[in-house]
Amino acid sequence: MSDTPPDGRPHRPTPAERDIAAAELSHVRDEIDALDRALVELLNRRATLGREAGRAKALAGRRAVHDPEREREVLLRVAMANGGPLSQVDLLSIYRRIVAATRSVEHRDRDRRAGAG
Repeated sequence: MSDTPPDGRPHRPTPAERDIAAAELSHVRDEIDALDRALVELLNRRATLGREAGRAKALAGRRAVHDPEREREVLLRVAMANGGPLSQVDLLSIYRRIVAATRSVEHRDRDRRAGAG
């Protein structure tokens, strides 16, 4: 269905429709801001858990921070959980960056421990 009326001219919103749309936009932006705060909290919690995994790997004698098999498992689970509207390509790109950032935290921790010990 199109927003164009039968006469072919585009619909021009009334002042009341503009006011309603502006209020809706403000509400949606407030929700986005709240989700952004929640995402930051969740990403930092994930990084903290990655840090704990890094410590456990080091104590277990694993020299490598990068675990390609584990990364594949994470990406597969993320892809399987995706119901859209983000495309698989976009979502996996975001997650690859999240995994890389978590690895950076692990590397910095290992470097600090190596320098302290």
